[in-house]
Amino acid sequence: MSMDEQTMQQADVTDIAVTRTVVTETVTMEKPSVLIVDDTPENIDVLKGVLADDYRIRVATNGRIALQIAAKQMPDIILLDVMMPEMDGYEVCRQLKENPVTAAIPVIFVTAMNEARDEARGLSLGAVDYISKPISAAIVQARVRTQLVVANQRKLCEQQVRERTHELEQVQRAAIFMLGEAGHHNDTDTGLHIWRMAAYAAALARHAGWSESRVQLLELAAPMHDTGKIGIPDPILKAPRKLTPEEWVVMKTHSMIGYQILSKSDTPLFSLAAEIALHHHERWDGTGYPNGLAGKDIPESARIVAIADVFDALTMNRPYKDAFPIDKAVAIIHEGTGSHFEPALIELFDTHLDELLAIKQLWDQKETVL
Repeated sequence: MSMDEQTMQQADVTDIAVTRTVVTETVTMEKPSVLIVDDTPENIDVLKGVLADDYRIRVATNGRIALQIAAKQMPDIILLDVMMPEMDGYEVCRQLKENPVTAAIPVIFVTAMNEARDEARGLSLGAVDYISKPISAAIVQARVRTQLVVANQRKLCEQQVRERTHELEQVQRAAIFMLGEAGHHNDTDTGLHIWRMAAYAAALARHAGWSESRVQLLELAAPMHDTGKIGIPDPILKAPRKLTPEEWVVMKTHSMIGYQILSKSDTPLFSLAAEIALHHHERWDGTGYPNGLAGKDIPESARIVAIADVFDALTMNRPYKDAFPIDKAVAIIHEGTGSHFEPALIELFDTHLDELLAIKQLWDQKETVL
């Protein structure tokens, strides 16, 4: 063997030794943790003797302490006795599974209660296994090892699902942004209008009692309200003046065009977006378009977006007008109460105007930066 070959072989051996050291240290640092819950010290000592070489051991001598330790220290697995004073193991398990923080921790009952009905009860409460006393060291080691493998596989799968869900959400948001921008591609006065008005709409919906999940859905759907403008000819869309009656007939078709585009998908998000696109120009008194709906026949999503849309349009520059001062814009909104807008929603608008103005300031700052 040449000197070079000997040197390379020694280097390989050194690398392997270093790697083994690092792995050993990592494994030592990352030993799984086991919480042993038993009111009898002798039982705890037996389980510690079986598991201490491979796991970090934590101990609780009653159910109350066990719940505290589990919530604060998040052991990887819990070995739980049943017959304990004050709070038995079944109740401890029930509370562990009801708490979102500790629900995923696998629980193995280790108990002298070895009737079939006892085991069935424990498993029905969410335990993953049931070991009868007196214990077999080999059985305890095997069951703990198996359940930790299962738990780790579950965590890995959940992580993969979260990552995949995040990827899909990013794709969905990109599609939303593109559809929103497409609707205003040639509408040069919009700026950040679609995102700002969506924030207004979300705030109003939240105060109208919508659930947070529905609020978030609305905030994503609202930017697509004018998607149909992509089908409006440039001379009309870009007209630096008020439109003629004939041009308005064409402009009004954007609500139906947007609906036809967005309703191609029946997901909750795009169904809501299609609903808004179709109805956001309806009016409370029934004089809007395209269907002349009145009152609560107009979907609440569209009633909310109508206020947010008009308020933002009034307070931003257009080719044919300067932005109105806030007090004038609010006065115009009030003039539309009961005719254009739902009175109850205008009350919310007034009550939370300071919040809406803070949203406007935030988005105005973003627009200045851009």
